[in-house]
Formats: sequence, structure tokens, C-alpha cells
Amino acid sequence: MGVKSPTGSAGAASGTGATGSAGAASATGVFAELWEQTGGKIVLDGPMGTELELRGYDVNDALWSAKYLSEDPSAIKRIHRDYIEAGADIVTCASYQGSVPGFMDAGYSQGEAERLIALSALLAQEARDEWWAAGGSATGRHLPLVAGDVGPYGAYLADGSEYTGDYELTEAEYRDFHLRRMKVLAEAGVDLYAVETMPRLDEALACAHMLEELGADYWLSFTYRNDHQISNGTELADVVAAVRDLPHLQALGVNCTPPEYVETIARGIRALCDVPVCAYPNSGETYDGHAKCWHEAPAGEGFGDYLPRWADAGVALIGGCCRTRPADIERIAHLLRG
Repeated sequence: MGVKSPTGSAGAASGTGATGSAGAASATGVFAELWEQTGGKIVLDGPMGTELELRGYDVNDALWSAKYLSEDPSAIKRIHRDYIEAGADIVTCASYQGSVPGFMDAGYSQGEAERLIALSALLAQEARDEWWAAGGSATGRHLPLVAGDVGPYGAYLADGSEYTGDYELTEAEYRDFHLRRMKVLAEAGVDLYAVETMPRLDEALACAHMLEELGADYWLSFTYRNDHQISNGTELADVVAAVRDLPHLQALGVNCTPPEYVETIARGIRALCDVPVCAYPNSGETYDGHAKCWHEAPAGEGFGDYLPRWADAGVALIGGCCRTRPADIERIAHLLRG
């Protein structure tokens, strides 16, 4: 089955080809423009939380990487810049764990929470714009996009539930949890949204319905327990059937999942729909959500060994998740751009 071109519908924000971030009103289908310029081969960025950890920052906190929006925003901005320099076409804000309820539970007021969520977009935009002004505009690349990161309710629980889906809310409750973050990111001028690390279909659909109401482009990415079921056991075929006709959906895929599952998942999605596939799995190491520690990857193929197979399977947007590094993003860029 062929892959459809993106809809060209308006994202949440900016134009291309100049520094500075425009507001939501100037949306011009920037994801469609990026797709056309790259020939449908898009480099995503890597993780924020584990990259901070590998640089010596303590992320063992309910806010995870989002705590550094307050404590050391320059560290977040530096990582965004490193991913862009490595070749990322899209960088995601450090808003994955940064929900309004999460910040308020940590002692921030609602106003402070919203300011930090907006800052997550500003830091990514500044990193992008400074790279562009410092010579990025001469590279022949498209102006990198900034994606507002919408992590699952399970991430807020901080107990590893994003890998199990062991929770259930009503659509109204999902709306209460997610919508304000989405609106703050829209007001801050993100280009589209990464609705990611979703372990449950109902939550992903609730998020999609909110973004459809906002007229915003987005991708949906799930965690998987194996190569045919997302983390709570829902079959891949049921996920695809439920989401494939959403008007503003730009890509569908997998992240924060062992790399060995990706090829089969990608081929399964492509067999069932023509929505572009995104994949940004973990390095191969495994995470213990209760102990909050990483265990070494099993012996065998490493992250880089899988990359050509994902491209051959038709994955259009490739990046990395936990424990991958800027060097991995550079390898992906070399693979996709030749």
C-alpha cells in the first residue's frame, strides 16, 4: 500500500525559511512543506530525559526532565541544539512530563505551570532559530519544526504506567488532564504535536479529538508490549482502524519500545493504512519503571543495526527514544539523506 502525502492542513504555528516563531494564526501547513522538501524522509530527534541524565542531571523525579524547565532551562536548550545540529528535522518540546496537574502537584501555581509549559516551546524555538541564523539556513535543510510533546496520563503517575496502560479515565477526565497543556503549547507557537508514548487507544483518541477541535496537526505514537499489541493489549489492527481516517493525523507509529519490534509494527501499519509511519524506539536497554533504573540491552543487534531495516519497511519519520544519543540521530540523518 502506498503512503499518502500529508494533508497540508494548518498546524498550530509557524512559517518556514526565516527566524522567529509566528503565532497560531499564520499556520501554513509546515509539515506538508517539510514532507515535500525531504521526499518523505524525516529525521526526528532523540530523548530529553535520558540525555539529561547522561550529562549528569538527576531526573529521578515525578517531573522527570520537565523539572529542568525551572532549574536549568539552558541545559534543555543545549540538547535541542545538539539534536538539530545532528540532523533532526523536528524537535519535541520538553513538555512530555510537563502537564499542568504535574507541575501543580510539585508545588507550582497554575500560572507558573503554564509559563513553564510555554517555556518548553520557546527553548526549542530559540535553539532552532539560533542554529538557523548561525548557518543552518545555508545547509539546504528545511527550517526544523517544533512539536509540542503530549505525554500520557501514565507518565504523570510516575509509576511506569506508560508501559502498561494500567489506568482508565473517561474522555472528559482525559480532556481535563491534557487540554490546557495543548492550548498553552498552541499559544506558544508549536508547529504540530507529538502525542507519544501512549499505552492506551482510548487516551490517544481523546487527545486526537482535542487536537482535531484545535485544527492542529499531530502524530500518534504508542508503546508496544510485542510486535502486534500496544502496551495495554489492544491489537495493532484495532488501533489502525480507529485512527487512520483522522483528518489532521500526519503519522502513526511506535516509540519508547524495544527496537526489535519496530520492523514488524511498521509493516503491519503500512499493510492496513496509508498514513506515514513514525518510529523512535529505545536504544535496546530496558527500563524498570518501579526501580527507575536501566538494564543493559540483551546481546545481539544494536540500535544502529536496525536502521536500514526500518527504512526498508517504509518508516518515514525515524528518531530515537530513551538512551539514544545525538550521535544516533546523526546516523539516521546520514541514512535518510544519503
